[in-house]
Amino acid sequence: MADTVLTPDSQHRGLVARLPQRPRDLALLARFDRPIGWWLLFWPCAWGVWLTGTGLQPLLIGWLLLGAIAMRGAGCVYNDIVDADLDRQVARTAARPVASGRVSVKAAWTWLLALCAVGLLVLFQLRWQAQLVALGSLFLVAAYPFMKRITGWPQAWLGLVFTWGAPVGWMALRGDRPEVLAALYVGSIFWCIGYDTIYALQDREDDAMVGIRSSALTLGTRVRGGVWACYALAVAGWGTAFWLLRGDWLAVLAIVPAAAHLGWQVATLQADDAANPLARFRSNRFAGLLVALACLVVGNA
Repeated sequence: MADTVLTPDSQHRGLVARLPQRPRDLALLARFDRPIGWWLLFWPCAWGVWLTGTGLQPLLIGWLLLGAIAMRGAGCVYNDIVDADLDRQVARTAARPVASGRVSVKAAWTWLLALCAVGLLVLFQLRWQAQLVALGSLFLVAAYPFMKRITGWPQAWLGLVFTWGAPVGWMALRGDRPEVLAALYVGSIFWCIGYDTIYALQDREDDAMVGIRSSALTLGTRVRGGVWACYALAVAGWGTAFWLLRGDWLAVLAIVPAAAHLGWQVATLQADDAANPLARFRSNRFAGLLVALACLVVGNA
């Protein structure tokens, strides 16, 4: 029955599972059943805020968390509207609300606008410099669903989009030291490319069949080495940001726990086991926390 169909990677439990069918479909459309997405969008925001050296900033962090939840949801709705025809051809995504017909395109656009309204509320809480930076991501977000059709590295474009919170968080509190921000952002981009390549391992056969491109397909048998390289460049970017900010090798050591966790992900990655890549992908919620703690320590030392 339609009301029991779920995407295979859904964490369908808790409040979402108890909702009536219509609001449940809207929640699934915004991926509220899979909180890993908004955690991955939120953590770069926290990195940018906490590396500024202005303390915990709990109110700002709260607003950015709300914005991450809303805008990740809006991005998922937009992606599902654009990709409905492709989603119907992929086993993991065929049950999505728009692809399956449970939510009409018109209703999906209405839901998208409602989520964007929440994002707009959050935008108004930021100083104007951060507002301009946040608005600068709109083109990147709008173009992302089409990247899988034209490039073998759509994960690189996602890296630009999904870590945009780092410059937003930094610019919400200070506008100097662009070299520190640039290094933090570059590291964040490679982190995203790495973890989304792991995620894309789930869909390689279906993607190849329907013509969807991904870094997992592009790398082929070299996926593990590719993810190693991305994660190494991520750690190098973050370490460079810490060095530029503090000029102290002890500060750079703050990134070691996150680096160790990323190394564990790749060392234990089993590309042909569907459950393993998903678990390693989801563990980046913890990786993001480790980087956030490092930024808090280095920024406020």
